[in-house]
Amino acid sequence: MAESIHIIGGGLAGSEAAWQVAEAGVPVVLHEMRPVRGTEAHVTGGLAELVCSNSLRSDDPLNNAVGLLHEEMRRAGSLILGAADAHKVPAGGALAVDREGFSGAVEAALAAHPLVTISREEIAGLPPAEWHSVIIATGPLTSPALAAAIRELTGEDALAFFDAIAPIVYRESIDMSVAWLQSRYDRDDTADYVNCPLDKEQYLAFVAALLAGETGDFKEWEKSTPYFDGCLPIEVMAARGIDTLRYGPMKPVGLRDPRTGRRAYAVVQLRQDNALGTLYNIVGFQTKLRHGEQKHVFRMIPGLENAEFARLGGLHRNTFLNSPKLLDGALRLKAQPRLRFAGQITGVEGYVESAAIGLLAGRFAAAERLGAAIDPPPATTALGALLAHITGGADAGTFQPMNVNFGLFPPLPEGAVTRANKGERKPMIARRALADLERWLGPARAAAE
Repeated sequence: MAESIHIIGGGLAGSEAAWQVAEAGVPVVLHEMRPVRGTEAHVTGGLAELVCSNSLRSDDPLNNAVGLLHEEMRRAGSLILGAADAHKVPAGGALAVDREGFSGAVEAALAAHPLVTISREEIAGLPPAEWHSVIIATGPLTSPALAAAIRELTGEDALAFFDAIAPIVYRESIDMSVAWLQSRYDRDDTADYVNCPLDKEQYLAFVAALLAGETGDFKEWEKSTPYFDGCLPIEVMAARGIDTLRYGPMKPVGLRDPRTGRRAYAVVQLRQDNALGTLYNIVGFQTKLRHGEQKHVFRMIPGLENAEFARLGGLHRNTFLNSPKLLDGALRLKAQPRLRFAGQITGVEGYVESAAIGLLAGRFAAAERLGAAIDPPPATTALGALLAHITGGADAGTFQPMNVNFGLFPPLPEGAVTRANKGERKPMIARRALADLERWLGPARAAAE
């Protein structure tokens, strides 16, 4: 029998990874420290416990990227989606589940599998050297000893601080008749930033709206964690004085509005966020504003009145790697390839995305153990687009956690979308994804049969 693969963390990613490994015919040991050692957020010792919400978000596979990811995972034999479907509760177009039933079903399936061993213990520090294949899926609440070991190994201080996330908008939703492309002082003859100008009246109204906006509360276990240096929420900066933003992230110095030939009173800059150029993040706009407030306030910015958001801003304690820099395309740590990572620690945001990366990590690890080729899913699929983003498509210098969204997918062929069928763009991307997924799954299904 093949040597066991070890998985650390029994959340959604770790549970999914364990299932994929075992279903491929490889023995697996799933290490979960709860209930031997608890966390500040979990309340049970069950596998795949849903901490923040019982919703897995939209289940629409043609018009919503996470719904498409649901469908791809179902077709790939996902334990998490199978348990969710079996224990869903009414939630309109969303997939919401009975928390206890869902967690219980995942644990029961893994406990009953002849190739799965569940070990209740904390792995303090790096896994033993004799474990030749390990998947670390410990999420945002990685134990302190393991987090310290990962930090020492990678040299990346990206663990256990307030993760400040700036909003990201779809490039096509920016009004370029108002905004313009230019780098500050025209450095290097490049035009790397989209610039949105505000006059004095617009700036004062924007700051007032920021200060009046409702913010979210920190969880109890977040309150003692300090802000990460240089990543203050924009509303906190605004409260320090009316001109603070004009001398900070909204400074207009070195920029000239081509419509007037003059410098604006304040400027909001957006920077390309992915290799495809479909997503732009609002520079310096990390925020604790509630999501509804963000849409209202940020659409006050000239050029962003009709902005569509791929991700809204946030600020919370998180543990994640700079994956584009540290991981290879099969989710292996470049500094020590016996270690793979899965789930939120790789820089994906959300239950479904975490489980999806667990699914891929499990398949990759099993293929490697069996001596088979490791073929990543096509980048045109939701699974492939998410994987490609965290392992190279994102800018390592500005990498932040990301939900799956249609901005991560390669564009459709030129001419496929016209003014007449513009509303069909997302379904067209989804249908292409599912067709390409079937071709990717084909060899694996044949081998299983």
